[in-house]
Amino acid sequence: MNIVKGGNSIRIYSILPLLALVACVSSDRTTPKRVDDIAVAPGNSISFNKSDTKANKLFGAKSKPSRQSPAAIGSYAKGCLAGGEALPESGPTWQAMRLSRNRNWGHPETIQFLKDLSVKAAEELDWAGLYIGDISQPRGGPMLSGHQSHQMGLDADIWLYKPTRLNLTRGEREKLSSTNVRAKSQRTVNRNWSQQHANILKAAAQDPRVDRIFITPPVKVWLCENILGNRSWLQKIRPFYGHNTHFHVRLKCPKNLKGCVTQKPTVAKISNGGDGCDKTLQWWVTDYLNPPKVKPSKKPKQKKKKRGARQYTMADLPRKCQSVFASD
Repeated sequence: MNIVKGGNSIRIYSILPLLALVACVSSDRTTPKRVDDIAVAPGNSISFNKSDTKANKLFGAKSKPSRQSPAAIGSYAKGCLAGGEALPESGPTWQAMRLSRNRNWGHPETIQFLKDLSVKAAEELDWAGLYIGDISQPRGGPMLSGHQSHQMGLDADIWLYKPTRLNLTRGEREKLSSTNVRAKSQRTVNRNWSQQHANILKAAAQDPRVDRIFITPPVKVWLCENILGNRSWLQKIRPFYGHNTHFHVRLKCPKNLKGCVTQKPTVAKISNGGDGCDKTLQWWVTDYLNPPKVKPSKKPKQKKKKRGARQYTMADLPRKCQSVFASD
C-alpha cells in the first residue's frame, strides 16, 4: 500500500502475510502431534519394510523423545513409545540409576506411578525413597542390550537396594550395585530379604495401574508362606528368573489408548482366580532348576528358533512406530 506524506509517496509492504506464516511455523513447533497425524513418507515406509537394519540400532540411536502426544504403541516386547516423558534424574523421594543408558523415559502414567510409589516408600514404609532402574529408551523400541521388553514405556525396574541417601553422583549411580535377595540355592530368599521389601511389593501391587510384577521365584514362595490376611494382591506377583536384585513393574495400558496391548493371559487366568500360591509356583524352585530327565521315545523335532527383540527390523514393529522414529 502507498502513503502520501508531504508530496512524497512512501511504499509500505503489509507484513500480515509474513506474521501469519511465522505463526503457523511457531504453532507447528510447539504443539505435539498425535501419532496418527504424522504420516510416514512413502519412500521411508518402503525402505523400512525392506531394510535389514535392526530396529534396536535405530531406536537405540535416538537420544530424545518424539515430539508427539504420549502413546504406548504395540506390546511390551514389540512396540515403541511416542511423546515419552523423562523421570527426572533426582527427586525428593527417588533417584534414577545408570544414567549413561538413557533409559529413564516412560509413558507419563508410568512416571507418575514411580513418583507416587517413591513417596509412599519414604512416608509410610521406612525407606528414604526408591532407586529406579531401566524404564524405556526415549522412543522405546527394542534395546541394544538387556531387556526383551521395556519397549513402550509401561515397564519399570525398581531396585531392591534400600536407599539411605538420595544425593548419589552420576558416577556413584554407575558403580553401585543393587541388593541380591536370592540364596545361592535359588530356592529361598537370603538374609538380605526383609519385611520392608514385602511392604514395597504390596504397595506397588495394590495400585490399580499395575498389571503385574515380576520377581525372583523364591520371593513369591516367601510371600505365599508368610503373608496373612488379605492376600488378593499376591495374584499380581509373578515369579520369573533374573529378578533377584530388582522387581519389574508392568503397568496396564492407559484407558482409551488405542494401539496398546495389555499382556495376556491375565494374572487372574494364570492364577485360576487365586493368589498364585499353587503347584505352578513350585515348578520354579524344583523342575525349572533341575529339569527331570525324560528319555524321548522318538527323536524330537528341532524347533525353529524364535526371533528375539534384537533381531527385529522396523517392519516387525507396529506401523505407527515408523512415525515415532521419523518424528522430530
